[in-house]
Amino acid sequence: MKKIQHITTVLEYTSIEELDSIYQNLINKAKEATQSSYSPYSNFKVGAAILLENGEIIQGSNQENSAYPSGLCAERVAMFYANSKHPDIPVKCIAIAGYSNDQFLERPLPPCGSCRQVLLETQERHNTPMKVLLYGQNQILEIENIKQLLPLYFDKDMLDE
Repeated sequence: MKKIQHITTVLEYTSIEELDSIYQNLINKAKEATQSSYSPYSNFKVGAAILLENGEIIQGSNQENSAYPSGLCAERVAMFYANSKHPDIPVKCIAIAGYSNDQFLERPLPPCGSCRQVLLETQERHNTPMKVLLYGQNQILEIENIKQLLPLYFDKDMLDE
């Protein structure tokens, strides 16, 4: 038997002012995107903002549906739009924010498993690390590479085996 460890490195900030201005802006765009959420069933709004390598920012929000599996998370809304409109431009960073009970969440909101897989696919597609910023009122987390959030990932190389 062999023991394998996966170590995730996360930078923690207590204030948005600790970040570079470009990332402060990206988080503010994610927070802004929560307000376009269509979430009448959960009342849980999620916003995502994606910074492309060319400097453009793309926003997305969660979109629910009465047929629950038909909804889509904010991260995938934004990422699929970015990939369809700018297929050759790598994603530099994604910021995610959650809003519920008339306030932003105190703790950072991580992406679900499906979103992590989509983010990984985009990172692999461009062969460029994608930074992830998770916003919470009391804490902001920075992850340098989506693989840190999905250590035992499935990618296109698995299909070739």
